[in-house]
Amino acid sequence: LAQSRAHRRLLAVIAGLPDMAIRHLEALYPDSRIDAAAEQTAALHASRIVFQFPLYWFSTPPMLKAWQDEVYAVGFAYGPGGTRLRGKSLQLVLTAGGAQEKYRPGGHNLFEIADLLRPLETAAHFVGMAMLPPLVLFYVPNVVGIPVPADVDTRIEAFARCYRDLLAAPEAVAS
Repeated sequence: LAQSRAHRRLLAVIAGLPDMAIRHLEALYPDSRIDAAAEQTAALHASRIVFQFPLYWFSTPPMLKAWQDEVYAVGFAYGPGGTRLRGKSLQLVLTAGGAQEKYRPGGHNLFEIADLLRPLETAAHFVGMAMLPPLVLFYVPNVVGIPVPADVDTRIEAFARCYRDLLAAPEAVAS
């Protein structure tokens, strides 16, 4: 987060929204050990769970994967008695280093972004959550040596406003 201009700005723009609880996993768990009970309690208090993350090797960062491994537990999220997340919505808000045209069948990254997010959609479905359409900001490279586009700050600001408006509005129903 300290090195990400996009995600720092995204967090700043939503931080003051009412009924918003931001759980920065790396800050909460610097030892990488997720407190499943605390995270499950937080999830119970939310009607909409938002995963905000940079696309990391075509998936989520390791801490978000660890969160899923711990929170989507038998008896809580699925299996006998595991209905605690049923009816909640999952909103994905992510950045991708490549331009949108790189994410297409046969393109540089082989798949559309929606295809790369299928495991998250499948997991949400499996635990009874409704997946909302993802909000994706493309072409925000965060790797040393990759040129940063001249318009990146303007696009981050526009995206941040869309993100804030999305979360400030009454929750949309997933289709």
